[in-house]
Amino acid sequence: SSGINAEYGGGQAAEYFFASDASALIEHTDRVIYLEDDDVTSIIDGSLRINRLQKHAKTDETTSRQITTLRLQLQEIMKGNYSSFMEKEIYEQPESILNTMRGRIDFNTNTVRLGGLLSHANAIKRCRRIIVIASGTSYNSGVATRQLLEELSEIPVVIELGSDFLDRLCPVFRDDVCIFISQSGETADTMNALRYCKSRGALLVGITNTVGSAISRETDCGIHINAGPEIGVASTKAYTSQIVSMVMLSVMIGSDRLSKRERCTEIIKGLKELPELIKKVLKLNGKILALAKELYEEKSLLLMGRGYNYATCLEGALKVKEVSYMHSEGILSGELKHGPLALVDENMPCVIVVLKDNTYTKCHNALQQVKARQGRPITICEEGDIEVQNMSDRSIALPSTVDCLMNILAVIPLQLLSFHLATLRGLDVDCPRNLAKSVTTE
Repeated sequence: SSGINAEYGGGQAAEYFFASDASALIEHTDRVIYLEDDDVTSIIDGSLRINRLQKHAKTDETTSRQITTLRLQLQEIMKGNYSSFMEKEIYEQPESILNTMRGRIDFNTNTVRLGGLLSHANAIKRCRRIIVIASGTSYNSGVATRQLLEELSEIPVVIELGSDFLDRLCPVFRDDVCIFISQSGETADTMNALRYCKSRGALLVGITNTVGSAISRETDCGIHINAGPEIGVASTKAYTSQIVSMVMLSVMIGSDRLSKRERCTEIIKGLKELPELIKKVLKLNGKILALAKELYEEKSLLLMGRGYNYATCLEGALKVKEVSYMHSEGILSGELKHGPLALVDENMPCVIVVLKDNTYTKCHNALQQVKARQGRPITICEEGDIEVQNMSDRSIALPSTVDCLMNILAVIPLQLLSFHLATLRGLDVDCPRNLAKSVTTE
């Protein structure tokens, strides 16, 4: 021990609770102390002492830990009228996305102001390269927004899995910006990558859903996505809020360029309409349940898309795996003829995302390829696209919005599909086997 102690309780005996997540404590107390790495605590006669396991020159001055008051309400972590937390969190997305945008977008002047990034905004705009590092669902949100970030910033953008990034010891330079995305803010692989980038002198940006988390403390600046507590292990509303946060970051970077201003205004107008459009998509639940009843006994499911919706397929496949234990694979439809087409026959259900963006013709071609192999295409398309609907065994028609926001609308039917597949199989959607909400080990 370093011998530096901190005592809490004001000299009086107090009741203490230990938990890995603050939301577990809200029914007992709203006062929380977040421990750092290498903190060791002991409670003697109702008084808490914190000791340092190892001496760190940079952290010795902060060994007394601040008591934080939670802004969390008990009803936020209750199921209410829903059968599970996952279902509740899917239906909360109109509100969670509104909360992500609240106070950050001025819809009158069509401007974005991200308070957490203001002090480093110029450094981000002038950087040589942007590296987005994440794991799981957070990685998919990075893939979903890479195209827009490249378009508006005109800076090379690299998306990395935290574990693979460290295995390769990827070169990082002082004029790089590293963006770390994590729902919990405690993901071990992402944290280790953060410390590696910090040692290389890069600017660190955090995007998390948890105030006071390790990533929010150790980054230089960041965005809190404000999606509210997410209890279900399979992430739903945090994913869509992460996409909205990355879209706002992209617009903030691109808004200074005169050539990008019209595009930025179009996206901001799309963001304004987004919560109402999500409500429309959620009304398709009955149709998606009927589809799930046809698919729940299948052994495998392929999901295909490209452009903004490649990430939609990756995320949809991940959700199906996580909660229904059905084998599923998200495929970039441009790679269809390079191997995956061999899987397609009359027994293989295929979900194909065909939306009216710059990849529409190519996605339509993939649909024709599947149909020609006696496949059973289930399409996610836009309302009024009769040609695609006629070529499909089943189709889910979505309302139209800006191309870079369609992936938010397109993933919601896949979230609902994975939920219904799991419930029809009699599985616990909130606690899938072998999985934890926060992956705090490598």
